[in-house]
Amino acid sequence: MKRLIILFFSTCCPFAHILGQKVYGIRTVAFYNVENLFDTLNDSLVFDDERTPNGAYQWTRERYQTKIEHISKVLAEIGRETAKTSPDIIGLCEVEKIGVVRDLINHPNLIERNYGIIHADSPDERGIDVALIFKKSAFLPTSFKSVRLLLFDDEGHRDYTRDQLVVSGILDGEEINFIVNHWPSRSGGELRSRPNRIKAAQLNKRIMDSIRYLDSGAKIISMGDLNDDPRDYTLKKVLKTKGKKSQLDSLGLFNPMESMYKRGFGTLAYRDKWNLFDQFLLSTNLINTEKEAYSFWKAGIFTPNYLRTRQGRYKGYPFRTYVGTTYQGGYSDHFPVYIHLIRKITGKDIDSESTRSKKGN
Repeated sequence: MKRLIILFFSTCCPFAHILGQKVYGIRTVAFYNVENLFDTLNDSLVFDDERTPNGAYQWTRERYQTKIEHISKVLAEIGRETAKTSPDIIGLCEVEKIGVVRDLINHPNLIERNYGIIHADSPDERGIDVALIFKKSAFLPTSFKSVRLLLFDDEGHRDYTRDQLVVSGILDGEEINFIVNHWPSRSGGELRSRPNRIKAAQLNKRIMDSIRYLDSGAKIISMGDLNDDPRDYTLKKVLKTKGKKSQLDSLGLFNPMESMYKRGFGTLAYRDKWNLFDQFLLSTNLINTEKEAYSFWKAGIFTPNYLRTRQGRYKGYPFRTYVGTTYQGGYSDHFPVYIHLIRKITGKDIDSESTRSKKGN
């Protein structure tokens, strides 16, 4: 049967897609590593001296405003080709503080979307955090917490890193739990740094287990820059993720990015090798449900031409803000990723929405 897709706009309900004889609403969840989004002020509590006007990066107000304009443009366009609007939920990492996130959502590219912010300061020694922004018309947060990842070096000294942000709330009347991650980097080499990411994966699993302990049917979306690829030890052995829906059991985690990785797609490049560190992990009850509830539809990597380096040695790579300390004027060293969630819409919902649309005209 030929597939027909029809879209219409609503300020309070998701877009509707007609697939065959069924009508679905759609919501978009995105994640973006925005590459060192710092303001220009020197904060005595973190090591941000280099990212000030007189620092090594010569991080001026003009460059900061360009960065805000660039990132807000990207956030406004992720997944828009299908959803016809900006994402409803967005996880962010490498933001310095809540103030830079406010500047993002208040930029003209985003301000009409009416986003809210959930953020907590992490102890990361670089001064970078994770955050979640959400459309107030779509999502109602009911609780959140920032869960600390405790790491220690070989001499027993604390290694300060990012917290994992846990946000629970109601998406169009349905409870969904989000976890925003930025796992420890590969600094010092993949093998040497792996134990830190194993601990991050173990913490992520404990968080999911605690959510399920309170509600065995909880829907969970864990997203972030994991600094590991979908086939690495932390994903396959610690979290036991699956790349095929047929392999899932009731407590499984589906990783829609694994099949993309196998086909050679990535979100960042290093030494002529693509990695896919930016991922989504979904609880089984978000897969292939026929009920009038949200389920996973498809995933993507957002790679418009303007996000790619156009020429030179790094042609095709993400168009960065800096290469070393040399200013490039780009966006980020990562491509953003997204998923579309859909749910069946009843005839009653359609009639109600049609009535609201007519009243609005």
